[in-house]
Amino acid sequence: MSETIVIKLGGAEGVQFEPICKDVAALIEQGKRVVLVHGGSNEANLLGEAVGSPPKFITSPSGYTSRYTNLETMEIFCMALNGKINTFLVQALQKMGINAFGLCGLDGRLIQAKRKGAIKSIENGKIRLIRDDYTGKIDNINTDILNTLLDMNYVPVVAPIAISHESDALNVDADRAAAMIAAALQADQLLLLTAVPGIMKNFPDPSSLIEKVAYVEIENVLNLVEGRMKKKVLGAQEALDGGVGQVIIADGSTLDAPVINAIAGHGTSFTK
Repeated sequence: MSETIVIKLGGAEGVQFEPICKDVAALIEQGKRVVLVHGGSNEANLLGEAVGSPPKFITSPSGYTSRYTNLETMEIFCMALNGKINTFLVQALQKMGINAFGLCGLDGRLIQAKRKGAIKSIENGKIRLIRDDYTGKIDNINTDILNTLLDMNYVPVVAPIAISHESDALNVDADRAAAMIAAALQADQLLLLTAVPGIMKNFPDPSSLIEKVAYVEIENVLNLVEGRMKKKVLGAQEALDGGVGQVIIADGSTLDAPVINAIAGHGTSFTK
């Protein structure tokens, strides 16, 4: 079977879609099977502010930061990710001759997740329980849909909105969604593209880039990084646990072949 690569495009400001799409076209020409998973945090933030509902972020007791997603925020999230980013990412690929197919986790129950009954948030040093949050933990990927599209030479472009067991739309972490998809497909590589060169020992000094991380070193790296990067490292660990051959965290903001450069070794590589 052809090599399978799952690419997650960061939702942060600065990540460039066009150079990434150009590299995807080059990979398709080489006979690779490619799945794109995209974020959209910056676009959701802008839309929320525009409609008078600015984003709110919560931090778990273990130090992970995530978006507080009540029903109104879930609607904004769907509009930004599935409505705008997914559509225009598919358009960019189509303009390059790539027959992309946009979908989200609700379509065909592609990404199924268990809605969290209550989540813990640290506020002013105290633990608060939040019960109206529409976030979930992924427990199943419908690989039949993805393999059917890939076999038909489509490039699936996935918005990380999951479906609950009660059929509600849920916000799930895009990095971990990409990791679960990569593991379910037994992908050869998972690329997590963000707006920085990779993991740096002394952030933000690029000369302190950590180029390689062995599986046994991941816990040390988790203690080193902060904020959103923790989710990426956790996603890398979960992908490797699921059978993915290699995970690379790399710079998606460069205009010069971000995907090709990541595959060539420019970034932080995780292997088991």
